[in-house]
This record gives sequence, structure tokens and C-alpha cells, in this order.
Amino acid sequence: MSDQSMPTSVEQLADCVTAAQTAYEHSREATLAQRASWLEAVAAALESHAGELVPIAREETHLDEARLQGELKRTAFQLRLFADEIVRGEHLGATIDHADATWGMGPRPDIRRMNVPLGVVGVFGASNFPFAFSVIGGDSAAALAAGCAVVHKIHDGHRTLALRTGEIVVAALREAGAPVGLFATISGHAAAEALVDHPLVKAIGFTGSIAGGRVLFDRASRRPEPIPFFGELGSMNPVFVTKAAWTARRDEILAGYANAATMGMGQFCTKPGLLFIPECDAAEVAQALQAVFTSKQAAPLLTPRLREGFDAAVKAVGALPGVRVLIEGDGARAPSPTVLIAASADVRAQGAVLKEEMFGPATVIVQYRDESEFAELAQRLEGQLTCTLQAESDEDVAKLLSVVSEKGGRVLWNGWPTGVTVSYAQHHGGPYPATTAPSTTSVGTAAISRFMRPVAYQTFPDAQLPLVLRDGNPCGITRRVDGRWQPAVR
Repeated sequence: MSDQSMPTSVEQLADCVTAAQTAYEHSREATLAQRASWLEAVAAALESHAGELVPIAREETHLDEARLQGELKRTAFQLRLFADEIVRGEHLGATIDHADATWGMGPRPDIRRMNVPLGVVGVFGASNFPFAFSVIGGDSAAALAAGCAVVHKIHDGHRTLALRTGEIVVAALREAGAPVGLFATISGHAAAEALVDHPLVKAIGFTGSIAGGRVLFDRASRRPEPIPFFGELGSMNPVFVTKAAWTARRDEILAGYANAATMGMGQFCTKPGLLFIPECDAAEVAQALQAVFTSKQAAPLLTPRLREGFDAAVKAVGALPGVRVLIEGDGARAPSPTVLIAASADVRAQGAVLKEEMFGPATVIVQYRDESEFAELAQRLEGQLTCTLQAESDEDVAKLLSVVSEKGGRVLWNGWPTGVTVSYAQHHGGPYPATTAPSTTSVGTAAISRFMRPVAYQTFPDAQLPLVLRDGNPCGITRRVDGRWQPAVR
């Protein structure tokens, strides 16, 4: 954009999207190896500029250096993992059914299918992960890996960092030979709305609040041509502790919970915001939690706006019937943790405590009388990114597991949900309002497929087919031929 110190105008946004469309039309003709080399180049550029980027991030977000270094490392790793993935071609889903006159339901024509990139993708950066879910984080990396062009709407919570990161990404792509315009950044409310509306934009990736995400989701759905909206909106990430686990590991569980709930000042989308424990001495629970809290250094929240939202949410949840304060936080610039507590009977009576997310260092403990309440309590939950079971290996938790598997995208056993590794099997998603597209993930190699769609080619001569689908497998990728998988040849 011409002046990055000012919000992007609607006219500038239109020019940016048009350039992205042109770049996409060139990019989709690139080989998988070429596209992988672009991702590798961006990863290397991020690493070479770490000494510049991390201090900027530290200044703007208040996050500690070790956390930011780890997040930048994760971002580079993810780019390289995607590069390796697309070279194998598994994301293309290449499937070939040769003509078969003896096919069980009658003669079968030659039909071949593959996934193709959607086009220009708009990505909205998150506030809480300035590298991993921001400019060249998961959504942007997945879209580029899929063969799309990306227009990234930066988050004002780390504007300087986002602008500089964008410059580094653009330069790295240019030097690697990628088409000009393949990646760009924009800013401002008007440009954000215009990005969702633009007819050349074919999908949106979003990480943020339920309120903001729902506005954009509805806007994308109202377009003359509705487009996919891959939004991550909100999650309580409940943890269910059985009586046996509580008896065997009470202090260990409380320490793990205290650490997970305050990691990053409680500003993780996977923060465990609900802990279900047996009825017990609340004072002892408070003492155990405080022992962990006092050992942790507090920091200001990411932005003043987030702080306002956090304070309002804590006040609202604390005012719900049956909810009382177990550990009272403070109004300091770097707030100490707040822990609220309620009986399961009160929660079942009004239910709002199971839905009100407090984005920051605050959580709710729910005390139950009997584990027979678990299934009903879990059933009252909305869609979640994660659900966790703290239980012993010989316990029968099948009924609870059945319910939480319907509610959550990732179910954990005796762990904590705040670590979301980038891998092949990872699923970071869940039913609404956790996400707007529960069958997809925003983390891991499967994220690439969100920004692709299948196309089938029927009775085409071999020479007219895309290289990916031609006989002889000239691209050397993984394919399924007549029902049998054939591995990539590299």
C-alpha cells in the first residue's frame, strides 16, 4: 500500500485484490516445488529478521521474549512443514478411476478428481499470537500452500510488527520468484469490510471474538456469491475431573490448571476456563491455586480494548446467580488472576456461566455432587475447541466421552489444552461458536485443504488433463488409482 501509516482506503483495497488475483492466476500454474520454495524462503526470512521482529513484538504485546521467540520458531516450522507436505501432493487429493466396463453399477467412464486453489483469500490476524496466528501465521501459510493469493488484514494490537512482518514476507516472496501481489497487508475497518465484500475474494480466514467474527461471517454469507468463512470465535475449554483423579492427584491437577489458565495472561484460545471438581473445601483449593499464581509474573493484557472486555466479562460472570469469588483479582495494569466458583446445581439452573468467556486471567470452578451430573453439564456446553478429561485409566467415562466428543474438536486425557502442536493429525476447530466450519482445522497440514475445492475431469484425453492427473504420474505425487493408494515418488 502507498502509505502504511494510514488505514487502507477502499480504492487501495480494490487495487490490492486485483493485483492478488493476477498473482494467483500465475501462481496456480507454478510447480509444487516452486510453491514450496516460496514458503521456505519466507521461513528463512522470518528467522533472519528475528532479532528485529521480536523486540517490536515485545514492545507492542507485553509478551515475554521466550514466548515470542518460540512463536516465531513455530511459524517458520509450520511454513517448512507445509512446504514438505505440498511437494508430496497429498493435499491435492488426486484420485483416478479408469474406465471400467465391468463396474458393479454399470460401465464406469474415466473420471479423475483433484483439489484446486480457491483464489484470493482474505485473512484477519489475531491479537493474541502476533506471529503464529497473524501476518504469516496458520491461515496465511495454509492459503499460500494451497496455491492461493493472500490479502492479510493486520491487527491494530501489534500494527508496527504486522506492517514490518508483511514487508519481510513480500520481499522474501519477490526474491524467491513468486508473482508480485501474491501477498499483501491492509489495515482499517473500511478496508476490512471491503475485503469481505470484494467479488474476487473467495474465502476468509478469521481468528478473534464471537461478536466480531459473527458480523463478518454474516457479511460473507450475504454476498451475492457467498464465500466460505473459516472463523475461530470462542471457547471455554472445559476440564472434567473425576473423583478418583481428584483423590489421587488433586494438587497436581490444581497446579496444572493454574498454569494453563494463566499462560500468556489467560489470552489463549485454548485456555481452560471451566474446571469441574468434586465438592470439597474451597479454601484449600484457593490456597493451592494461589501457591502457583504467586510464582508467576503478571503482565498487562494485549490491548486496552481487550482489558476493557476482560473486566466487563469478569463482572458479568461474577454477577450470575450462585457465582461467588474464590480468588479476587485486582485492577492493576498487570492484573492478578481471578477465580470464581459455583455449585453445579446453580449452573444447571441458569447455564450462562458455561457460555461466558473471560478472555484473560480468570476462570470458573464448578463443584459437583456426583459424576452422574457430568453428561448433563457437558450437554449444556456450546461448541468447544477442546474438552479435557482428568481421570484414572481404569474408570468408565464412556458416557462423558461420548458427549464431549460431540461438543469439542480436540479431546484430551490427563493433559492441558494450551499446547497446540503443528502436525499431521492436529485438529484445531470445533462446533459453533468455537468455529464456523467444524469440519476443518486452522492448525496442522490439514489446514491447507480449507482453501481448495475439488474438480472432476471426465473422459478427457490424457494430454488435456492437468499434469497431476495424467497417466504415469509425471509429478510424482501421492495418488489413489482405481481405489489403491500409490505413494509419492521423489
